[in-house]
Amino acid sequence: MRTAASQPHARSRATDCSVVWDNAHGSALGTAPTATFWVALEQNGPWGARAATQSHLDPKLGGSLERMCQDAGGRLILIRRPGPHSDLRDGHAQKVPRQRVYLAGGLTGHPWLLEADLDDPARLSLLPVDSLVSSDIDAVQDALPELEASPGPVLMICANSRRDRCCSVRGRPVAIESGSQRPGKVWECSHTGGHRFAPTGLILPYGQTFARLSSTSAVAAIDAAMRGEVPTGLLGQTYDRGRSHLSAPGQAAESLVREQIHEPSLLALSTTASARPDQENAWQCRVSHVDGRQWDVVAVRSTTGDELPESCGKEPVPHWQWSLLSSSRP
Repeated sequence: MRTAASQPHARSRATDCSVVWDNAHGSALGTAPTATFWVALEQNGPWGARAATQSHLDPKLGGSLERMCQDAGGRLILIRRPGPHSDLRDGHAQKVPRQRVYLAGGLTGHPWLLEADLDDPARLSLLPVDSLVSSDIDAVQDALPELEASPGPVLMICANSRRDRCCSVRGRPVAIESGSQRPGKVWECSHTGGHRFAPTGLILPYGQTFARLSSTSAVAAIDAAMRGEVPTGLLGQTYDRGRSHLSAPGQAAESLVREQIHEPSLLALSTTASARPDQENAWQCRVSHVDGRQWDVVAVRSTTGDELPESCGKEPVPHWQWSLLSSSRP
């Protein structure tokens, strides 16, 4: 499987943050954005660094929806269809098209994905966001009856160029190429964190995030997600950022076990993590398999001594990563 790490896009520069991290073989473990649910709203036109309030979406509405999701532990992102996108502005004669929305909930148990095409995105203000956390899909559909079950998972690839150059230079081409192979299953999205790992991807409804995607691995990711799986070629510290509903140490611990036992199923593992009182920056994690097996993993956050830029144009900062020690249990 060819990867973006091995084939940087032709427009990338040696100083771009994702290229620097590729060359340093920086680990992606435990770097997924934290969210217990996702709201993905289609919005054409340009996005600023803070897309929810810097796009053609009404900034008051965008800010309100973003706060509503954040306060409940979820995330709002904007999405666009890959390729050229219309840039409709106030005063244009064209009718503004309906806007697709995806709602991903139930991430801690059995994830589900709802979708709708909205005439008015302000209707999202009616969402009972606590029900997205608690997996009460009926309450969500009662609030917005136009929502229907999505026919399958979708892949969001960050293309928020105003947030970081790498997301445009490396993310957009992967979104366009993979989207042409899996129409309707791949979207460009706003910032999800980790642009130093561009092209980055998010699989909904599972909240599984990937680093260093190529068009080939992006297609493999969406195909595997249709089976409720992760491609075995994307296991390990180079590509697996973890599942978003877990804390960072839990993400790292679960990814370690997933790679060790070559477990592709996205629903086979569950993970807990708690801070160790006897060790600074250390967490005791328990990874459990549906077949009854368990692993105890100590996750320690430490710096490597290297300094790397976390974003394009920013000064290098100390590079941290997760050190993991696991032991199996009966």
